[in-house]
Amino acid sequence: MQIEFARIDSDSARFVLSGATPAFANTLRRAMIGEVPTLAIEDLRIYDNSSVLFDEILAHRLGLIPIKTDLTRFVKQDRCSCEGAGCPLCSVTFTMSVEGPGIVYSGDLISDDPETRPVHDDIPIVKLFEGQKVVLEARAVLNTGTEHAKWQAVTACGYKTYPVITITENCDACGMCIDECPRGVLELKDRKARVVDGKLEECSLCKLCEKACLTTGIGLEPAISIGSDTSRFIFVVESDGSLPVPTIIEKGLEYIRNQSTDLADTLSEIAGVN
Repeated sequence: MQIEFARIDSDSARFVLSGATPAFANTLRRAMIGEVPTLAIEDLRIYDNSSVLFDEILAHRLGLIPIKTDLTRFVKQDRCSCEGAGCPLCSVTFTMSVEGPGIVYSGDLISDDPETRPVHDDIPIVKLFEGQKVVLEARAVLNTGTEHAKWQAVTACGYKTYPVITITENCDACGMCIDECPRGVLELKDRKARVVDGKLEECSLCKLCEKACLTTGIGLEPAISIGSDTSRFIFVVESDGSLPVPTIIEKGLEYIRNQSTDLADTLSEIAGVN
């Protein structure tokens, strides 16, 4: 198994996973979406809310604000020594006190930990009119996307099988396949259609070029055929900013390894008993 990165930074990554099965590729995707922990607001104590939003809607909007998370400093509540009571090892407290007129933004959340704050300060929460107030205290805790989508560390995480484009000698350079390709993957060169250098991975496997090939009109098989390599996968991962993308990928792979190890240990125990 091999991973080749075409692009990677703190916000996004694009890579090719080779030598894997569709099952493993989907497991990795699901692990990055649902098993990488982040901080999100879970508990609220609202002292004053005279805005147009009900308390429940306000709580929902606050919960969806991404929060910068350092996984080396926090643990999930069910593993904390405080047993879920709330302490600096498993939670962060935010306070907010805003009076209208004006718009309440995520930057109005004041954290008791300067290193743990909303990813963006300009996320609008609610508009306040004259005399309206929002005064509250919120607690963010660590959890995973399998519990609720607000704990997902990614905004986009998906893959496709690696495209394989085959052009036969039947190609008469009519150019119809090139005109139909929505991503500019094909070009004419030496009186034959060919894949533009460096554009193969842009193919969306829509097969419009295959359907447009004029050779089918004279009873021949299409001169161009689109397939896929089911052992290679192109991944695109985008973070919501709470965690860097390299950390998301690492933690996703770590989760798969730990689950596999636990399963192997359980099977060994069962075999030993029998």
